Amino acid sequence: MSHIAFFNIPGHGHVNPTLPVVAELVARGHRVTYAVPAAFRAAVEHAGATPVAYPTTLPAEDGQWPTGMAPAMKLFLDEAVALLPVLAAAYADDRPDVVVYDIGAWPARVLAARWGVPAIQFSPTFVAYEGWEEDMGEVNETPEMKAVHAEIGAWLRAEGVDMDPQAFVGDPDRAVVSIARSFQYGERVADKYTFVGPCIGDRSFQGGWDAPADGRPVLLISLGSAYTDDPAFYRACLAAFGDLDWHVVINIGKHVDPADLGGIPANVELHRWLPQLDILSHAKVFITHCGMGGTMEALYHGVPMVGVPTIDEQVMNAVRVAELGLGRHLPREEATPEALRAAVLELAGDEQVAARLAAFRAEVRAAGGTAAAADVIEGALG
Repeated sequence: MSHIAFFNIPGHGHVNPTLPVVAELVARGHRVTYAVPAAFRAAVEHAGATPVAYPTTLPAEDGQWPTGMAPAMKLFLDEAVALLPVLAAAYADDRPDVVVYDIGAWPARVLAARWGVPAIQFSPTFVAYEGWEEDMGEVNETPEMKAVHAEIGAWLRAEGVDMDPQAFVGDPDRAVVSIARSFQYGERVADKYTFVGPCIGDRSFQGGWDAPADGRPVLLISLGSAYTDDPAFYRACLAAFGDLDWHVVINIGKHVDPADLGGIPANVELHRWLPQLDILSHAKVFITHCGMGGTMEALYHGVPMVGVPTIDEQVMNAVRVAELGLGRHLPREEATPEALRAAVLELAGDEQVAARLAAFRAEVRAAGGTAAAADVIEGALG
């Protein structure tokens, strides 16, 4: 029985895409361990893996995350420095045959090099394409990025890893990418990246949801599990859709008090957490922050999106959705009740968008998903 070790960071958009792959590998007879903070223990166990819980140094609250790339990378470096000895000790007597690691789980790549085992990156977002280095040249030449890269290089040398810091962060030996190939920027991407599309699996541990019996169109509104502290946005949604003959489902997250939103219309249900994938299978339109996980789930179900992003990564996704004609990009500051309502109604009646979504849905489902990802990982076992 082969031992496959997954290493991830504490983020639903990073953990969720891997869980069906874990379940598939377990079903194929492999033993899977999964290093992740304790908050994800139940989800990992549900997938059939043995959790290896670790204490994270990454911010627990949205507002504690920096907006710039260099400060964010510094946080991941500090996490890596703190976690490497912890994870090395946890696996000292149980070395895996292959390592699967998230783009932010830097200690895993160091451990794989130390153990002499294959390492496969699992990327839930865009990957480097031909010309990426040139496009990032200006950013990488800033004093802040140079300083972070120098620190990463010093850490790698101290750990006996002979690798350029930029290559360590952004140039894996092999990678599984859980987005659709046509959604990826750049015409040319190295063959070492295998685009499998969204990995969809059992999410029963998140609970279920029943569609309304009256057959009204369903509008799902969610800003994900992060950056949800925006009561003004939710009030705008209530004003936009409270008198619409639709069934509206809103995820308000853990920060907003429903009492601060005023009266809740009869056609609206509010949740602090919801089984998003289940609801998307019924949704007519999805208003989303355009995190990559939710974006791919919407495309899997052929649901048009109104993207109201907050951070740069989400903006890239929302812009891409609009470029491909799969939805609209509505900057958060422009998300008035009138603009939100107009965008939703336009998308709901746009036959060209529906046709593009149907084609994209077919492509996404043909990419292989969970089984294709498991095949790549098994291939590294030799």
